[in-house]
Amino acid sequence: MLSIYNTDLKTNKFEKIKEFRPGSWINLVNPTAEEIEEVCSNLKIEDEFIKYPLDYEEQARIDIEDDMTLFVIDVPVIEEDSEGKTYSTMPLGLIVVRDEYFISVALKKNRIIEAFEKGRVKGMFTYKKTRFLLQILYLNASYYLNDLKKINKEAENTVNDLKKTMKNQDLMKLLRLENSLVYITTSLKANEVVMEKTARGKVLKSYEEDDEILEDAIIENRQAIEMGKIYREVLNGTMDAYASIISNNLNVVMKLLASITIVLSLPTLIASIWGMNVPLPFATNPYGFVIVCGISVLVSVIAFVWLKKKDML
Repeated sequence: MLSIYNTDLKTNKFEKIKEFRPGSWINLVNPTAEEIEEVCSNLKIEDEFIKYPLDYEEQARIDIEDDMTLFVIDVPVIEEDSEGKTYSTMPLGLIVVRDEYFISVALKKNRIIEAFEKGRVKGMFTYKKTRFLLQILYLNASYYLNDLKKINKEAENTVNDLKKTMKNQDLMKLLRLENSLVYITTSLKANEVVMEKTARGKVLKSYEEDDEILEDAIIENRQAIEMGKIYREVLNGTMDAYASIISNNLNVVMKLLASITIVLSLPTLIASIWGMNVPLPFATNPYGFVIVCGISVLVSVIAFVWLKKKDML
């Protein structure tokens, strides 16, 4: 999908347009080969920078070539399926072309770009490319923080459910949340490298009024990294604790079953002995059957009491 947006220099009106105009923002979402060709032919650029972010495994980085600068960052995405929500990340490409055009490229729609498309971000102008880029970085870090809070809340609710009933699906949900934290913290660290390189180097034209946005973005991103580490450690500890609880519960069950087996096997043993066709005590006693049953019960009670004292039952 190809969309073109522009902010009017005189009125600062943000609108969607159809032609490629200097100072405009070109948004590509899972573009076709024809759309990529259309953008490249109109802007007179090569297509390699546009294709890089379309690789789901592309790493966050900055690439400068001729009159184009490519920023690849990881953005958070939330996917839902039959098993619930999955928090993950995907690459987003941001390309500045000759300080004339701003291009965003992604495999699918994401909340960051949609916020700008719908005009939810104040002070956003398509012709201010540096500010636009920094606003994306800041908003991206903010969404990471929000997702981390959601993950932590889901983990707390799942732990509360586990306290009531130990279900496999709750344990699997915790595992999925733990995996999500791994992806998110890894992406945040990669984004931090991109932002710090932007702050240090002369990657783009620097404007004093925009420096504060970059500083805020770096602070938000670092805060997200620390939160991710804390939540991940807490979740790891919770998973380890429940693994120990499950193992202990299994041991208790096995111990109980073994004790019950011992108690039940004693009457069987006595009955087997008195069932042999050989002379035995009480064989000629008219009350032999009652006596043998009484002995079986007595032995079982003694075994039960002894096992109970040993905390085996």
